[in-house]
Amino acid sequence: MSKIIALANQKGGVGKTTSSINLAASLAVLDYKTLLVDADPQANSTSGIGFDPRNIKNSIYECIINEVDPHEAIQKTDTPNLDLLPAHIDLVGAEIEMINLSGREYKMKQVFDKVRDEYDFIIIDCSPSLGLITINALTAADSVIVPVQCEYFALEGLGKLLNTIKIVQSRLNPQLQIEGILLTMYDVRLRLSNQVVDEVRTHFEDMVFDTIIQRNTRLSEAPSFGVSVIMHDATCKGAVNYLNLAREILAKNGLVKDEPETTAATV
Repeated sequence: MSKIIALANQKGGVGKTTSSINLAASLAVLDYKTLLVDADPQANSTSGIGFDPRNIKNSIYECIINEVDPHEAIQKTDTPNLDLLPAHIDLVGAEIEMINLSGREYKMKQVFDKVRDEYDFIIIDCSPSLGLITINALTAADSVIVPVQCEYFALEGLGKLLNTIKIVQSRLNPQLQIEGILLTMYDVRLRLSNQVVDEVRTHFEDMVFDTIIQRNTRLSEAPSFGVSVIMHDATCKGAVNYLNLAREILAKNGLVKDEPETTAATV
């Protein structure tokens, strides 16, 4: 049975989609069967991994609202071991359509229950909000990764998100754990980046991943080619960072022995 990890932060521009795509691809490259789920109406994970959302017939929306079997929506990607459950702009209306549904917080979980035995990991890219779709993702997940950018407003809204996670834990999903806080967009040249790293680690201590995602041109380029950074340039700093994040998660879950990290993984 797979481990389901949601990447969530209601603040936009924190590297959530980039992290979802590249963590999923890194796990796949490390030979773990992985499903990337695009749970954001903007469908950036879908386009970023090489699919045009306009040409998607069945998406996570149809699975949730129309109870389409997820096997009819899942797409094979060019990366071995990596599949995609895509999104479509229609997902923006799902929250309204779900309001009167019985057990509306569990609709996404019901979708994943049909396929989770087929994967080692399911990675969910959540929308930048704390709406019903994100609540569904947190209810379905075993754990959550919180991406936080190394910039001035890094901690803004983080307390609200952690409070939402506590509410989900107490009312909907007692098994939900925080996999870790992931520092992103780190620039070693900036004093501010180092200050944010120190502040987040001081506040949250062991909750923060050792791996830090550094700013990297290849990370920005890869989505325009419809591939993950590891398929775009496996030797670049961004690819190294996400491979090390995948290894850290595997080690944390007892799936591999802890090993020395590759250069440029941590700060």
